[in-house]
Amino acid sequence: MPLKLKLIHGFGAVAFGVKDTGFSFFLIFYYSQVLGMDAQIVGYVLLAALLVDAVVDPILGNLSDRTYTKWGRRLPWLYVAPIPLAFAWIMMWSPPGGEAPSALGLFAIAVTVRVLLSACEVPSISLVPELTADYDERTTLFRFRYLFGWLGGLTMVMMAYTVFMPGADGLLRQDGYFAFGIFGAILMAISVMGSAWGQHSLIAKLPPTKPPPFRFGAVFSEIREAFSEKAFLIFAAGGMAAYISQGMTFSISQYVHVYIWQLSEIAFKAYPAILALSVIVMFFIVGPMHRKLGKPKSAAYSAIGSVVFGFTPYMLLLAGMWPAPGSALSTGMYFGFLAISNTLGVVVMISASSMVAEIVEAYQERSGRRAEGAFYSGNWLVQKCATGVGIFLTGQIIAASALMKDATPGAVAPAVIETMILLYAGITVILMLTAAYWLGRFPINREQHEARVAAMKAAGELSPAADAPQPPHRNPG
Repeated sequence: MPLKLKLIHGFGAVAFGVKDTGFSFFLIFYYSQVLGMDAQIVGYVLLAALLVDAVVDPILGNLSDRTYTKWGRRLPWLYVAPIPLAFAWIMMWSPPGGEAPSALGLFAIAVTVRVLLSACEVPSISLVPELTADYDERTTLFRFRYLFGWLGGLTMVMMAYTVFMPGADGLLRQDGYFAFGIFGAILMAISVMGSAWGQHSLIAKLPPTKPPPFRFGAVFSEIREAFSEKAFLIFAAGGMAAYISQGMTFSISQYVHVYIWQLSEIAFKAYPAILALSVIVMFFIVGPMHRKLGKPKSAAYSAIGSVVFGFTPYMLLLAGMWPAPGSALSTGMYFGFLAISNTLGVVVMISASSMVAEIVEAYQERSGRRAEGAFYSGNWLVQKCATGVGIFLTGQIIAASALMKDATPGAVAPAVIETMILLYAGITVILMLTAAYWLGRFPINREQHEARVAAMKAAGELSPAADAPQPPHRNPG
């Protein structure tokens, strides 16, 4: 596939990175520590919003699969949804009156943002199986999607720490969050609509066959069929555990950085660069890993490695074998372990997402129908429910550790820190070992997928884009 197409397709994932960073890194901290809402209540509200969104996703996927226009199935969604999404995002970070909304108010805006983001992301990611049937090219497309998604999110983190909320107490000041919302809204709209425009000449065409009309009852029937696919069930079990861990890790990051590692203002500014470095390393290692080990083993080994490197600093800190938190040595060592852990964690996510694309052909072989939107909305259902659980768990960890709302970094009782670490580490270890077990048992390998695709090509059953000549797997671009 042309590099230009990979770049343009991946650029559309910037919006997801912006949203994910906002929800996972800043939202619970903003509403609890800045606006004064109870962290446990915020956790419950965001979990409920995610569960509603997860139920809506299959409807959006089904509608996307059944969209039949001269611009194809996905483009109309990518041109329409970003505008209301941008306005909803701004409202998220500037609640009416500048005060904490009610729990119902937070729930309403969180649901609105998430549903509109799904209306962009589900059609966009559903293009992957349509664009190529090649085992490694799909990995390449996801490499670019994750690269751009992370860069979009890290751009927001960098801007937050250096422009919108700078300084030692910047995250605790409310005024910067409004500009944070404006900048993110513009970035999301440009990424989704720009990516759609860049792919327009390739995918803006009437679908080869007219899909059946939308029926509400068929929506969840397709999801039930998706969950009856053995490969999808195995993916869902491993993916659920990995996504819960990711959601918890992101949402608790501000707490551990401020109160456990006591990062300085300079360290907060360097933090996005460390994550960016880890994602760039991922971009170059995940392809060779998939070619040598396959996607299931890559996911399993990376999950184990991620948790080992991620929690070594915490265990050494509890054992009294770590430099003083806040010192240059402590921060440098922590960033080193974090970079390796995050690299491996992103490999897990790319491997899992790419596995879903192989399920599309397995389902088509069994049922005679392609349902990319249904499977990727099922993937979002799993991911969003899991992320909601992860954010919810953060709220419970903070509540159980008895961290005060006005706590001062460096003055938190050791018992509070120890409780926070033990709960966070214990839950993460269980989750990532579960992810490694199930993702490592994903039943579709390269040979099975390539044999299936070859048979479908011979029978003329693949879409024109996916049936296009692909480069050999040893050179995925």
